[in-house]
Amino acid sequence: MKFSEMEYTRPDIEEVKLRAEKICSDLKNADSASEAEKAFLEWDRESSHLETMMSLAYTRNTINTLDEFYEKEVEYIDEVSPLFAELDLRFTRILTESRFRPQLEEKYGTLLFKNAELQLRSFSPEIIPETQETNKLETAYQKLIASAQIDFGGEKRTVSQMQPFKQSTDNDTRRKAWLAEGEFYKENGKELDDIFDKMVVLRTKMAKKLGYDNFVALGYLQMTRNCYGPEDIDRFRKAVLKYIVPVAERLFKEQAERTGMEYPLSFADAALKFSDGNPCPSGNSDDILNTGKDLYHELSPETSEFIDTMFSCGLMDVLSKKGKAGGGYCTSFPDYKLPFIFSNFNGTSDDVEVITHEAGHAFAYYMARDIVPSSLQSPTLESCEIHSMAMEFFGWKKSKEFFGDQADKFRYSHLFDAITFIPYGTMVDHFQHIVYERPELTPEERHGIWAELLGKYMPWLRLDGSAFYGEGKGWQRQLHIYENPFYYIDYCLAQTVALEFWVLMQSDINAAWQQYMKLVRKAGTQTFTELVETAGLGSPFDEAALKTVSEAAVKWLDKNRI
Repeated sequence: MKFSEMEYTRPDIEEVKLRAEKICSDLKNADSASEAEKAFLEWDRESSHLETMMSLAYTRNTINTLDEFYEKEVEYIDEVSPLFAELDLRFTRILTESRFRPQLEEKYGTLLFKNAELQLRSFSPEIIPETQETNKLETAYQKLIASAQIDFGGEKRTVSQMQPFKQSTDNDTRRKAWLAEGEFYKENGKELDDIFDKMVVLRTKMAKKLGYDNFVALGYLQMTRNCYGPEDIDRFRKAVLKYIVPVAERLFKEQAERTGMEYPLSFADAALKFSDGNPCPSGNSDDILNTGKDLYHELSPETSEFIDTMFSCGLMDVLSKKGKAGGGYCTSFPDYKLPFIFSNFNGTSDDVEVITHEAGHAFAYYMARDIVPSSLQSPTLESCEIHSMAMEFFGWKKSKEFFGDQADKFRYSHLFDAITFIPYGTMVDHFQHIVYERPELTPEERHGIWAELLGKYMPWLRLDGSAFYGEGKGWQRQLHIYENPFYYIDYCLAQTVALEFWVLMQSDINAAWQQYMKLVRKAGTQTFTELVETAGLGSPFDEAALKTVSEAAVKWLDKNRI
């Protein structure tokens, strides 16, 4: 089924309620395990259909935020999705209390019920009004960023379209591009502060209603943290500061020497890794997509079938254009058992990482699409990010085709970025912990905390007082801080595991691929720590993992210095 042919129908909340009531009644009054299972699977199909409709509306809205029809549909879904969540909560409670739970656990595993119990602790009909308002604020944030028309070089450009200029080898062009983008955020700073301030108030109110001291506890439940907690993240943070920050600081000092820039670096100068320019793909968007297709044809029969399906069904929208939402993501349409990739190509190496990163997510879903129930098709998000970040490294197989004579430079940059990203991502998470532990903070106080954390996690950057970035306000451009609280640490945990895969690839890429496939095939049937163990790798919560990958990366970067 082609994406363009997938039919969207607005979910009727009253009809869904009627079906939900019948399914809940069937489960509650089941006289046998087979009757209970029948109701369980019927709700799974109902939920999958709702997810498909909501995903179609969201995807088509982000492809064109100027489309009034899908704008209205997303507004409707923002309003009714908490009501769907309430219905799901009711079914989940009946499921966990069913006298046939032992038989269902025997067939479908205990993790399903463990996650269900976390869900029950993270939602109540009491918080529907706050959830609805938060949904509206998330949409408002996305629309605000998508509305950017930045005057630069005689044209109006979106945030995504500014990226190539922000990496220009011409110092004047690059610095002006950072200033121009910063001015957009600064001009909208009050609205950005107001949106986030309201989000903090609403999320804190939700947590209080559910009996938690603050939103941190609720945020962890909403992220389905089923095998670790804040104390584990705190231990990870300390290991990042101990092993990764010193390595990253050294790498940026070398970069400053290589490019002749003042150290500590400005945000604009930190963006330029090489005096003759950062690595850029050697071809256009079609070349990148075709090379991506070749990569997946070579990796395995499974990836070959997957990528052919993505192309033949039109399951990618990758070009940046006016009215298109920023960023990139992978979603899925369960009714059709198909994933979808959304991104904004901008002529930088990010374009190649999209065809590997987001395709890593899409491939994992494709492999799990027949698992029943659908809730076991996907693991928790830090595990999902292993799928994508490790796939980026498998993409090195085609680095010459992607980058031509800049392939060596790309590999160096990619590994450099993988290591130096971890402090940034950890800082984002630390910032959110502070913000939600102290919801009374003013916007100015939040900016001050971000600036303080920058000095701790990213000491290679200087706050020079320039608009936005130089004022310690750069957190406002991080979509996840607004829309997905506590998600960002998942990237850091996953990056650590992906780097462990990279270490294995250096000696035997085929063996690394087999271990990767072991992890992918388990889908959502294991917790994060269990999946890492299944792949034969070390846990990121053991500081030995960060020590190992940092040492291996430094050794490789020193040997392959550009």
